[in-house]
Amino acid sequence: MSWDEAVMPRLTSSAAGERRSDQADGHTAQTATAQTAVVQYERHGAWVVAPHGAYDLHSITPLADALDAAAKRHPTVVLDASGVVFADSTFLNLLILTHHTGTLRVAAPPRQLRRLFEITGADGVLEIRETVDAAVS
Repeated sequence: MSWDEAVMPRLTSSAAGERRSDQADGHTAQTATAQTAVVQYERHGAWVVAPHGAYDLHSITPLADALDAAAKRHPTVVLDASGVVFADSTFLNLLILTHHTGTLRVAAPPRQLRRLFEITGADGVLEIRETVDAAVS
């Protein structure tokens, strides 16, 4: 067994459709239910999309739909990232695609997101602001 297989969790689905994270050695199993929500509202002429929760390949769809619709209808979209507790490359890819569609500003990203932006160089591409108010002005 390779090192990756030994330490990296595998995502599987249960019969009920729940995602489960099983360690390769079979000793631990955790239910990974997607607890996410997307709130949207207008603020000072910009459309704010405020996701809450963890975003990866399996939980990104509602946020992707919200950002796609917002970018098509509003000249400025602000992503209030303060409620994002985890994000991976799927989330980052969605932000970059939305940025290319129109004006996207990311407001109040938590430390984990800031680090992801720094490591990938996305902080040089995305418009990042400290607060939603700064992003809408």
